[in-house]
Amino acid sequence: MNTNTTESPSNFDNLEQMSVRDILININNEDTTVPKAVMRAMPQIEALVPEIVKQLKKGGRLFYIGAGTSGRLGIVDASEIPPTFGMPHGVVIGIIAGGDQAIRKAVEFAEDDTEQAWKDMQEHQINHKDVVIGIAASGRTPYVIGGVRTAKEHGLVTGCITCNRDSELAGSVTFPIEVVVGPEFVTGSTRMKAGTAQKLVLNMISTTVMIQMGRVKGNKMVDMQLSNNKLVDRGTRMLMEELSIGREEAEVLLKEHGSVRKVIDFIRKNARD
Repeated sequence: MNTNTTESPSNFDNLEQMSVRDILININNEDTTVPKAVMRAMPQIEALVPEIVKQLKKGGRLFYIGAGTSGRLGIVDASEIPPTFGMPHGVVIGIIAGGDQAIRKAVEFAEDDTEQAWKDMQEHQINHKDVVIGIAASGRTPYVIGGVRTAKEHGLVTGCITCNRDSELAGSVTFPIEVVVGPEFVTGSTRMKAGTAQKLVLNMISTTVMIQMGRVKGNKMVDMQLSNNKLVDRGTRMLMEELSIGREEAEVLLKEHGSVRKVIDFIRKNARD
C-alpha cells in the first residue's frame, strides 16, 4: 500500500482550464478536510505536549527543525512565543535547513544532509533537557530525520509532525504526529493542505504548552510584550476589566510595571499588605 499520500495525484485535473471561482472553491473544499485530519491525530498530539511541558519546567527548550515550508512554519511559531506569551527568546527555537537565508529563498540540496541539523542545534548548546520536533510533510527529509535520530541517541525527547503514515521520520522519534491530509490540490504542493495542517498542530502544541507553563490567565495573554500601540491598548483594556479601573489609571500602571501580570500581582500584593 502506498502511504506517501503527499505525492499522490490531485483529486482534480486540468486545473488551468478551471475558472477562477472554481479554482478557489475547490481549494477551499480541500482545505475543509484538514481540521478533521488534525482531529484524528489528537491522541498523538496529546501524548507529546506533557513531555514538552515537563522538560521546559526542568529548564529545557523546544527545538523545531525542518526544511522549506516546514522549516519556515517552525520558525514562525517559535518567533511568536516571546511577544505573545512573554517567554524569553531562546526557549523555543526554530531551525531551517540552509540557515536564515533559506527563510526567504530556497537553498539547493540543504535538506539532503543528514548530519547538518545536529550541527545547527549544537550551536545552541543543545542538551538532554531539550525537546526536538522534526517537521516534514513527506516524512522523508534527510536533514530532519538525521537531526531527530541523533537527538534521540543523545537521550532527548523527540517528536515529529508529518503528513504521511508510517514514514521514516515517524519511525525515528518517540512521539510521532501523523496528520494525513491526502493529495494536494496541486499534486505534491505540500505548502497547501500539509502546510496548513502543520501550522494548526504547531499552534496547538505551543499554545497548550504556554498555558500549562502559566503564561495565560483566564483567557488573556497577560505576559505579552508591549511592542506596539495595539498591544498597549489591549493591555490597558485587560487591566480596566480585571481591576475595574479607568483607562488613564490602567495606562499609567501598565507603563510603570511593563506587563499586565506584573500590574495585577502588584495590586494584589498591596491589597494583602
